[in-house]
Amino acid sequence: MAALLSPGPRTATAGSTPQKGSNPMSGKPDAKAPVTGDHLEIKDSRTGKIYTVPITDETIRTADLKQIKVNPEDFGLMGYDPAFMNTASCRSAITFIDGDKGILRYRGYPIEQLAEKSNFLEVAWLLRTGELPTQTEYDEWQKQITYHTYVHENIKRFMEGFRYDAHPMAMLTAGVAALSSFYPTSKDIFDPRERDIAFIRLLAKMPTLAAFAYRHVKGMPYVYPDNSLPYAENFLSMIARMSEPKYEAHPVYAKAIDILFILHADHEQNCSTNAVRAVGSSHVDPYSAVAAGVAALYGPLHGGANEAVLRMLEEIGDVKNIPAFIESVKSGKGAARLMGFGHRVYKSYDPRAKIVKSLCDDVLRVAGLTKDMEIALELERIALSDEYFISRKLYPNVDFYTGLIYRAMHFPTDYFTVLFAIARTAGWLSQWEELLLDKEQKIARPRQIYTGYAERHYQAKVDLGHKIKK
Repeated sequence: MAALLSPGPRTATAGSTPQKGSNPMSGKPDAKAPVTGDHLEIKDSRTGKIYTVPITDETIRTADLKQIKVNPEDFGLMGYDPAFMNTASCRSAITFIDGDKGILRYRGYPIEQLAEKSNFLEVAWLLRTGELPTQTEYDEWQKQITYHTYVHENIKRFMEGFRYDAHPMAMLTAGVAALSSFYPTSKDIFDPRERDIAFIRLLAKMPTLAAFAYRHVKGMPYVYPDNSLPYAENFLSMIARMSEPKYEAHPVYAKAIDILFILHADHEQNCSTNAVRAVGSSHVDPYSAVAAGVAALYGPLHGGANEAVLRMLEEIGDVKNIPAFIESVKSGKGAARLMGFGHRVYKSYDPRAKIVKSLCDDVLRVAGLTKDMEIALELERIALSDEYFISRKLYPNVDFYTGLIYRAMHFPTDYFTVLFAIARTAGWLSQWEELLLDKEQKIARPRQIYTGYAERHYQAKVDLGHKIKK
């Protein structure tokens, strides 16, 4: 295992270096050696001082602002950026996104090429190491993941302890966190061999835990992995197998699952990835860090977008109701909200949506059209031809189509995010390891702007020893 995985070349993380012969944050530039190179000049209107702050990779370090102060005893200037709307928390070489141009690349490879030519396990290797595997590396990687698909029987009994109607994401969060107790040596996070096996175990066992959660909610007996099957087919076998000795997934469904796993494998510094990095910065074990990612993904603002699409379709109810719905959306007067169109990151067409659109057509040819599908396809037609949507760049996004695919494959709506989590595990782990190997990173500890009371003195308003009469 020691030689199975070793991270490839990574982007350097050297900090901004002041120019030689000057003190860029003193407010008093050295007259003999003026500041050169890209920099920002800041004039503090409170003091009249001018500061120069180096610019590297189109960013400044907010720690450099700390030197800007009125009095020596002041803390210094801070940046205020709720939700990290314009703040980079790390340097990463894993995923590149250009939202304006609709570009998504894993380690430099366009997502369109990976979806067409690769598979999920190869992409998982790529995300971690930075390079595509050789045949020998891939064969060993696949072998190891296949070998580790089984979970301890106590994990199975743990999952059986949930209520019959437990949300599958709650079960998955708890199940992933519970794995930490079975692998205590995983806490040695700076041992490459421990990280290797943690990667393999989590990628291997996540589909198993996810399938157990699915079967539990259905009231069906759990199905163990069939390690003669490829990754996606094995997962579908654990989901759908009944009395037959061997389950054979429809090739269109198996291909759809594998491609969707690729498309959802990583997406830069999103909410759940940030959660994994923040929790991982405390040097906790990888199972606990990934459990934090699953919990973040559980939130409706993150992983629940494709669920919202289907709820919207249910509210519309019939194709004949679409014109009224569209008018309500355009006017903004009603409660109607258009879900699955547009994207916070992509200001043009979501590159993943182009791929999933074709995939959706393939799946619907096998599964057939339902009323929801008919409504969705009519909405899609309108969005791609109506000037209101085109001018606002409200194109169907990846969540619009994935919701339709999962519904066509008969996955329950509340299970969609579980499928998302299986795929994103590859990205979470890659981001987690990148964090650990980044010498600049420390435990995450944001600052705040205090808005509460100034100091005040305690005066009791109640008798703390008072006994309540029963």
